[in-house]
Amino acid sequence: MAKPPLGIPAASKSGEIDWHERGSDCSNVSSLLSEQPNPEKRSQKRMDQDPRPITTAPPDSVGQAFSRATSLKCPMCVKGQLFSGMLRMNKTCDQCGFRFERDPGYFLGSTYINYGLTTLLTTWTYILLHFVIGIGRGWLIPGLATFCVIFPVVFFRYARSLWLSFDCYFDRTGALEQRSEVTKEQDPESSKEN
Repeated sequence: MAKPPLGIPAASKSGEIDWHERGSDCSNVSSLLSEQPNPEKRSQKRMDQDPRPITTAPPDSVGQAFSRATSLKCPMCVKGQLFSGMLRMNKTCDQCGFRFERDPGYFLGSTYINYGLTTLLTTWTYILLHFVIGIGRGWLIPGLATFCVIFPVVFFRYARSLWLSFDCYFDRTGALEQRSEVTKEQDPESSKEN
């Protein structure tokens, strides 16, 4: 009877596998199995060794600023998420460290974007449906009032993302200064003089 290839146990005359006859070959199988890469380690390795470097530059064009804004990603590296929930915004980018809110009240400008687009859509929809198509005000006013309540909540994330991305485009120097650096913050109590 021919011996099976390395790592495969030999079968006896009765057809049963004799694991002890070729013990060294069986231990080779277990060593081969232990050398198999762990899929979790492989995916972690891919994430740690991403061949693409993280670019942390403000948008170069209006189109690039708009596309970065609509992706709801960091306008500097386009990898970190802006929001951790439906309405909850992250303080900094988890990939490049860019600080999203530059100053208190920084995103007040995003309300102008949200309000402006809501007003524009409501006004033009009313004009089109009432004066061109002839739909009565009794139907239009409740529908448009509902739209004016729901749309700003849905568009909230995009308004903030647009504001941040276009601000990074127009104020490139300020955007580059907003990267949060890992520094040790001083304790206010220890800096007081006695």
